[in-house]
Amino acid sequence: MRKRLCGIGMICVLAGMVATAPAAMAGPTERYLHVKVEDASKGESVNVNVPLSMAEKILPTINKGDMHNGHVKIGHADMDDVDIRALLDAVRAAPDNEFVTVKEKDQDVRVAKSNGNLVVHVRDGNKGGQKVDITVPMKVVDALLSTAKDNELDVSAAIKALSDAGDSLLVTVEDASQHVRIWVDSKGSQE
Repeated sequence: MRKRLCGIGMICVLAGMVATAPAAMAGPTERYLHVKVEDASKGESVNVNVPLSMAEKILPTINKGDMHNGHVKIGHADMDDVDIRALLDAVRAAPDNEFVTVKEKDQDVRVAKSNGNLVVHVRDGNKGGQKVDITVPMKVVDALLSTAKDNELDVSAAIKALSDAGDSLLVTVEDASQHVRIWVDSKGSQE
């Protein structure tokens, strides 16, 4: 009886290995960057569904305006006296926490680190005001700054890091009539 149970157990283990082998050999699942913009007041919408592998190859070919070779030059932000890399090192090493909270009559801002993500929430309290939520994995933030010069962001590296970050909602922006949503998942469409 014992040999028979052992034999049945071995058959079950082998059957499980055979059943899961195709999925294991298929390699990593393609990830997609989705952007959905809706403007109810104009009756317009835009949907973008781009495989991250395609975006990673295309971005270095765009050399227009502030975008060159997969890097984007950031505007004239007054960051000359701030070491962004050191600042992000401190945030990365810190425990999850709400770092900055600003509450004013017409606006609330919150900057935090939560579950390995940099989180920014902005609420405009004016009538029809915007709500902005940004959640970016720290490894994507690191990639943005990985090889770029001080006044640039490495968007190509960030796209590559997003492919390993799993499903994530990155940005939502809402006001009275417009809604913007940016996310990454393994679905080729927004359905």
